[in-house]
Amino acid sequence: MNKTYQNPVYPDTMADPFVLKHEGVYYAYGTAPGGADGRQIPVLRSTDLVSWEPAGHALDDNGHEYYWAPEVAFHEGRFYMYFSSGSAPEGVDQKLRVAVAERPEGPFVDAGKILVPDQPFSIDAHPFRDADGQWYLFYCVDFLELSDDHRIGTGIVVDKLVDMTTLAGQPLTVVRPHHDWHVFRKGRPMYGKVYDWHTVEGAAVQIHDGKYYCFYSGGAWERENYGVSYVVATHPMGPYRRPEGGHEALLMRTPSSGQLVGPGHNSFTVSPDGKETWIVYHAWDPEHTTRRMCIDKMDWIGARPVTVGPTWSEEAAPSAAPTAG
Repeated sequence: MNKTYQNPVYPDTMADPFVLKHEGVYYAYGTAPGGADGRQIPVLRSTDLVSWEPAGHALDDNGHEYYWAPEVAFHEGRFYMYFSSGSAPEGVDQKLRVAVAERPEGPFVDAGKILVPDQPFSIDAHPFRDADGQWYLFYCVDFLELSDDHRIGTGIVVDKLVDMTTLAGQPLTVVRPHHDWHVFRKGRPMYGKVYDWHTVEGAAVQIHDGKYYCFYSGGAWERENYGVSYVVATHPMGPYRRPEGGHEALLMRTPSSGQLVGPGHNSFTVSPDGKETWIVYHAWDPEHTTRRMCIDKMDWIGARPVTVGPTWSEEAAPSAAPTAG
């Protein structure tokens, strides 16, 4: 009998899920409460993307109260966790940091530096390695000026990594909020003023037919308008163009049934046999109890990424790796 799965694939809180596949094992990291041992950032482990077991908490506490959106890169035998931490649950004191470990489960030790010290707010780091070996970091900052059809709020930029803990300091804009569905909160007090605040966040990059697709989540993370869309470029540093039809989330959004609400802040990984691309994302249950980790297969129709997700019924599991013998 072919194996199946049903979303969510893990029963507890696992927001902003990032999955790293390393030596045939999947490790998931996410935004969730810290552990009893004082460590932050939960880690889950799986061999098939469907059945997950807790593997403790990965990050040594750096003295902050809140931690968000971890992503992990493996480079030259070490693991680098990019995350934000701060003292307020929401606002302007989130700062991008990096921690280092010898194992994917950690412990990750803070490198002791803020990656973007000149920004009052930085979050949602996404390390991306191009085919030539160059690493880039996509991350979010706030934009307070109007230009073209851009809205005031949080957007995504990209910069080169000089090394795994140092940025070049020459970020370029990837995408800023530009549609009504990107609204985060109207009449939001920020930076001493009140704005109709819009947000695009949670970058995740895929290469398809030589082009770079930067997927992002837009809207309010706690509401139904949250969903996943994308922009496209011919180089990781851009410039990025918007596809047609961007008046709504192009890849994934809350279904009319409301079974999974606000799907987004995704990462990507491949099936155990390496032949399929899977999107890993969080979504609320209809009662808005918490954000849980979900998975769905992503395909391409020409230049367009497509998925049947978000799904909540039984679906075919990721294709398994061949067995020896």
